[in-house]
Amino acid sequence: MAEERDTSVAVPVPPGASPAAPVLPAPRSPGEPPSRRRSPQRRARRRSGVRKVRRTAAMLIVAALIATGGATVPEPPSPGWASPGLVGGGGWPFAGVPMSPEQAEGASYLPDSSVVKLADGRVRLVPSGGDTPITVDASDPRVARAVRSDAAWLAQGRVPAGGAAGGHREMAARALLDLRLLTRPNGASLASWYSKWRYSWPRDSAFAAAAFTVTGHPSEARRILRFLARAQHDDGMWAARYNADGTAVADGRAPQLDSLGWVLWAAWFYRVQGGDPNELPALWPMVQRAADHLARSLDAEGLPPASSDYWERDHRREQDPRRPTLGVVGPVLAGLRAAADLAGMHGEAAKAYEWRSAAQRVSDALARQFAPYGYPRSPVSGGLMDTSVTFIAPPFAHPDPNVTAAIGNAERRQALPNGGVLPGERWSGTPNVAWTPETALFGLTAAASGRTQDALERLGWLSAHRTSLGVLPEKVGATGKPAGPAPLGWTASLVLLGLSALERPLPVP
Repeated sequence: MAEERDTSVAVPVPPGASPAAPVLPAPRSPGEPPSRRRSPQRRARRRSGVRKVRRTAAMLIVAALIATGGATVPEPPSPGWASPGLVGGGGWPFAGVPMSPEQAEGASYLPDSSVVKLADGRVRLVPSGGDTPITVDASDPRVARAVRSDAAWLAQGRVPAGGAAGGHREMAARALLDLRLLTRPNGASLASWYSKWRYSWPRDSAFAAAAFTVTGHPSEARRILRFLARAQHDDGMWAARYNADGTAVADGRAPQLDSLGWVLWAAWFYRVQGGDPNELPALWPMVQRAADHLARSLDAEGLPPASSDYWERDHRREQDPRRPTLGVVGPVLAGLRAAADLAGMHGEAAKAYEWRSAAQRVSDALARQFAPYGYPRSPVSGGLMDTSVTFIAPPFAHPDPNVTAAIGNAERRQALPNGGVLPGERWSGTPNVAWTPETALFGLTAAASGRTQDALERLGWLSAHRTSLGVLPEKVGATGKPAGPAPLGWTASLVLLGLSALERPLPVP
């Protein structure tokens, strides 16, 4: 989730191009003789040319604004953009292909599967081993095989419903199946299917690994963590995002420090939630590189350097551009604590002490720099609130009544009439569109903190605002209709963690 991942259209700009000013016809001077006036045909051609120039100028201006991060432009309708979900099928490798809104009209998934029954009774699925969907009669034997395969995979683990009062099993099953469709055989967990989202962000991938872990699908979690271990740079960092084949995306985005903390937390979560203990040695080099990088990065105050976080916004645009946001500090703290615990399990007492000491320095800095202002996004008087306050609460940190109060404050300031929340106070994007990952984060921390009713309300809102196929979208518009790509992997992961937290306590590093 990020400003750069917001719905926008990128218009190509030739190298060195700059926005052009519209060319307007010069007015006729008062003394101009009538004979110099243009004919109606010439005037029509002139007006047509002016309109073309204006359109070109507008497109160039839009492109320049987008290139500098200064605009959020609605995505024009295009085939598949408004897809309410993916159609898949049993078998390996798993392939998900978006359904068009027209095909999805009156359609529904067959229970516990990614196979879609169309309004006319026929069935749409991706055959085993294929990547192109087909439409067949319901009696086709490939339909039964695909449904059995999907249902058997779900049965290998748990499908959390949110406890006795939850009733959200169907949403959880859909979220799990969608996560599987978004995770490639090499472990690249994609944010979504659409081109701007068809990348693997280490941050989102960490949560997908945690979701697969908590629902009893360790092999999928292990594939994601191994992918991250292979992609990691020698200095412990990750690129901002990766292509599905594992190559880094070279688009000028700086590495994002919070990803180190989230991957460390996910590796620890996998280990303590029943992952194969023999897997830790294979992941240990990744853990050590990331934790060493974080420990070395702390300044004299105990804070990591300023960096973009889950908003993916240039840190120089923050209220305090010199210091990191809470969106960086929270994951760094959770990651160092997780790494220290992993070091103890691995018999690395010296590293456990080093990283625990570094975590304490971050914790002390958090208390000095952020707590006096009520844990805003930037540590300044009058700092704006954002969802990253949940990063210093369960399940990422032990409960603190002051943090709980700050979370309530953030929820109130970010609330929207449609029932969801903005990513942050005075959000620079569309002001009346709710974001589902942020809503799910508030639900997750409520569930992990024992505030069951609050959690159920958030999760219930998410369930009620899914697409017509029951898929979790990225955003919800002012009228309550899904917006942005669906499914969004990060939201699916957070919902699964939240529903699981309502059924059994989640570990806290």
